[in-house]
Amino acid sequence: MEAAIFEYHKEEDTVDIEAFQGEKQKVIQPTSLKDPKLEKLKEALVYWINSTLKSEHIVVQSLEEDLYDGLVLHHLLSRLAGVHVSVEEMALTSLAQTRKLGMILEELDKRLGLQDSSRIKWNVKLIHNKDLLATIHLLVAMVRAFQPELDLPPNVSVEVVVVEVSRTGIKSDVQTEVLTEERDASSDSQSKTERDDPIEQLLKLDAHKVNTVKQAILHFVNQHMSSMGLQVADMDKQFADGVILLLLIGQLEGFFVPLYHFNLTPVSHSEMLHNVTLALDLLNDTGLQVSSVDPEDIVSQDDTATLKVLYALFKKHKGK
Repeated sequence: MEAAIFEYHKEEDTVDIEAFQGEKQKVIQPTSLKDPKLEKLKEALVYWINSTLKSEHIVVQSLEEDLYDGLVLHHLLSRLAGVHVSVEEMALTSLAQTRKLGMILEELDKRLGLQDSSRIKWNVKLIHNKDLLATIHLLVAMVRAFQPELDLPPNVSVEVVVVEVSRTGIKSDVQTEVLTEERDASSDSQSKTERDDPIEQLLKLDAHKVNTVKQAILHFVNQHMSSMGLQVADMDKQFADGVILLLLIGQLEGFFVPLYHFNLTPVSHSEMLHNVTLALDLLNDTGLQVSSVDPEDIVSQDDTATLKVLYALFKKHKGK
């Protein structure tokens, strides 16, 4: 059938076969598109983009439809790498979009350490053509480079049809394309985040060592809260309603959180959850992302979650 199609185009002389010779195209198999693992990876990447760009009021709903013009990638590059490429904010024509994408991808490839084109699984044409496979490869590479602590769904792979045009016709082959690396269950039962997270490691140590670190963090907190006439004695309970956490973030980051934005004397669970969620959003807006912490955990007085947030602030601001 493929040979017949090729011969048809050859007879009609409507396609310049020479121009396509040696070119390979990869298309994800329809069955793989419905794979729950792929869906989870897409959701994780969308959530990551939206969390990263929340302060810029950019919301992505579809990886295929929302990244092809370069706008989102431009803002991610600026936010994550501090690189400001001199391009127009809104590229409306196809020519302007591909030109913008070219400049952004060139800079991204440098930041990702991928000047060797043989290792790059995306290009301007693929991204602009809304190629899901290339888009995911690019985003995964960005996460690994800029936020390696982020634990993306592991073991995600898809079946792809590789189509290649040659002098003899069109050849196709089915291959497996790895999107996120496999995890060795026998030797790697923990996630990368757990292995690398200093608090996860700390809590495995002797109790007196854990207490020493807690006291150092508590001393740091009280140093910065004393000017407001506040003192923390119980780390878990006093941060659970989010009030002191919000005030601490404001003190450390140098801004005032308007009182009408949060509940100064929260009583209900929902009021506490609102405060803590706001606090974590503010941390995210300042570029301080804390892995694997849910607002609910802090409200529930989870020791590990509270320590992770306070340690992140301590690490950033100690000695200032």
